[in-house]
Amino acid sequence: MSNAEAETIPEGYEPLPDNIGFTDNLAPCYRRIDQDSVSFGLFVQEQHCNLLGICHGGALATLADVAGGSSVNLARGVLAGSPTISLNLDYVAAARLGEWIQSETQQVTVKRRFAFCSGLIRGDRGIVVRFNGTFYIPDHDGMWQEGRTPDGLLGE
Repeated sequence: MSNAEAETIPEGYEPLPDNIGFTDNLAPCYRRIDQDSVSFGLFVQEQHCNLLGICHGGALATLADVAGGSSVNLARGVLAGSPTISLNLDYVAAARLGEWIQSETQQVTVKRRFAFCSGLIRGDRGIVVRFNGTFYIPDHDGMWQEGRTPDGLLGE
């Protein structure tokens, strides 16, 4: 990350921990946790881009998935896994190399076995992606790979 990028990271965002599985593909990625919301952001870098020099749809989908699942867990007040059942995205505009993008979950509804969320990924020039997700709420704390635990994933 350049010094200019470090100076322009919005207030409240801190680096996402390393070694958290597939989400590491978004690195360097940042998150901001408020009392009732969580947001993720990143500067679009070469590793996030396709051959056109814009953020790859898979990177945007991963960001939406992480934002939705984390928002569901925050609303539930637990650090358990919530597998994605469905994730729908509308790609509205391109996010260009060097641009800051960030998630904004707008609505979360938690039911007994499922949770639903909707939100946006915004860039410097407006909305990049609209997303809707459905997440399964297991009746256990989850199974964590290689003895890992959810401690610290949402800042606790």
